Amino acid sequence: MRDLVSNKRRWSSPPKREDAVLGFRGWHERGYLPHRDETGLTQFITFHLADAFPKALRSEWAALLEIEDDLERRRQLEAYLDKAAGRCHLRRPEIGALVDRSLRFHHGRWYELVALCVMPNHVHLLLKLDTTPISKIVAELKRYTARESNTALPRQGAL
Repeated sequence: MRDLVSNKRRWSSPPKREDAVLGFRGWHERGYLPHRDETGLTQFITFHLADAFPKALRSEWAALLEIEDDLERRRQLEAYLDKAAGRCHLRRPEIGALVDRSLRFHHGRWYELVALCVMPNHVHLLLKLDTTPISKIVAELKRYTARESNTALPRQGAL
């Protein structure tokens, strides 16, 4: 993985100083999937509820993490998400609408929202980045929607 990111850094343009000051990281990885974070890029993002891969059903999905081909592994994981495991809180109209509103709130401020799809246990986004790094966008969206959803449900803990 590190070699892949290193090679991508070599052939892509180096990060601009002004982007780095804003928090954009260019090509980077956290050990499992390389990311490119740069102003003006269009990014596809998926995030899921904490119980979308339930520990009790680990035997159903653990082998998917071992698939070596990145594309095939992502396809299989997406297919598992689409089976809607877990409590599927996003299926509830008030929770799905809350997530939808929060994603639309930053449109035109932090990013251009190209497309979104709120599924029962996960969310797909297509965003064009502006001046806010993707790490900040995802962290803020997840923090806000989890807190507000927990209040509405009512519940506590990881959503």
